[in-house]
Parts: sequence; C-alpha cells; structure tokens
Amino acid sequence: MYGDDDVIRHRIGQLREQGTDLRSLADQLVARVDGSNWTGRAGESLRGRVRDRAALLRASAGDHDTAADTLAHHLTTVEDTRDTITGIERRAGALLTEARARAEAGTDDPSDAALLTFTPPPAGHRDWLDLDLPGLR
Repeated sequence: MYGDDDVIRHRIGQLREQGTDLRSLADQLVARVDGSNWTGRAGESLRGRVRDRAALLRASAGDHDTAADTLAHHLTTVEDTRDTITGIERRAGALLTEARARAEAGTDDPSDAALLTFTPPPAGHRDWLDLDLPGLR
C-alpha cells in the first residue's frame, strides 16, 4: 500500500506537539501581558488584543489536533486496507496453487481456467481489492 506508516505516525506526533506548543505560547503571552504593570487605556487595549491573539493561537492548536486525528484515522484505514489486500493475496495464492495441482493431476475444474490464466497485480497494490476470481469471495 502507499505511504510509510512510520512517517505518518511521526507527522501525527509533530502535529500534536505543535498544538501543545501553540497553547503553551498563548498561555505565556497572556501571562506576560497580564503580569505587566502597564495601566490605563493603552494597557487594557494591549491586554485585549493579546487575549484575542491568544484565542487565535488556541484555535490554531485545535486545528492541529483535528489534523492529527484525521491523519490517525487515515493511517488506521490504510492499515485495514493493507490487511484486507494481504488476505486477498493469500486466498488467491491458495486458489491458484490448488488449481495448478488439479491441472497437474488432470482433475481440473472448469473454473480453474480463470485461475490458471490469472496474472496477479503487484504485491500490496490496490487492484487486489477489485479481483473477481472463482472461489475468492
């Protein structure tokens, strides 16, 4: 199947870490401004703007979390599809072996013709999902 699971897992971890970092930066920014001694309208204006920007940073952190969750779901789907393909490959290989054995013994079945002329897709290729061989499903 396409893609490298380890690379995808690494990217999921990076996205989660970046989300955590963004939240931490937002908290630090608000704490620094709230801890300043600046008073008056200018100080309050700065605090309001920093809180707005911190909210945007937190929203971006949430987007990172969503992206990580989506990528994790994609990885699970890819792994499930790969397992399905492996199972189909295994069953098709067994059917082909049985058909060849019957052909050598002279007891071939009429459905063996499709098996004996079958050219398999490359290992792990998604074309395995669309196979229509006798006895496969």
